[in-house]
Amino acid sequence: MTPFIHQKYLGMKKILSLSFIPVNTDIALLVLRLWIGFGLFAKHGIEKFTNFSQMQQHFPDPLHLGSTISLSAALLADGICSLLIIIGLGTRLAAFVIVINLLVVFITMHEFSFAKEHAELVYLFLGTILSLFIAGPGRYSIDQKLK
Repeated sequence: MTPFIHQKYLGMKKILSLSFIPVNTDIALLVLRLWIGFGLFAKHGIEKFTNFSQMQQHFPDPLHLGSTISLSAALLADGICSLLIIIGLGTRLAAFVIVINLLVVFITMHEFSFAKEHAELVYLFLGTILSLFIAGPGRYSIDQKLK
């Protein structure tokens, strides 16, 4: 390979791999926490906070604990824990609560099937929150400041 072709190959490789962008896992975890936490809170947390009494009568009860307990558990996960994820406080514990809630939904309501409505969203939320549970909150979090 001539030096010119080799240089051109290396330049193309750098562009295709985007290796000129610095790797910053902590920024990536911050973006992931903010993005997924806000998405979960905005769509599911706010509705549970504002419509709790109306939802109480017809909320699904997949574990047969009563609709009020099921709704309260969903409120804890979607409302409170998503906010904790956003600010990075108790991130792994909050992620664990959300993962349990999403597993219950995916297993009992969607029966491991993507054919059911919104199952893919549950699956994506589950994978993302599970990743945060494994990775932790990163440097830009209250958890890190408390260490």
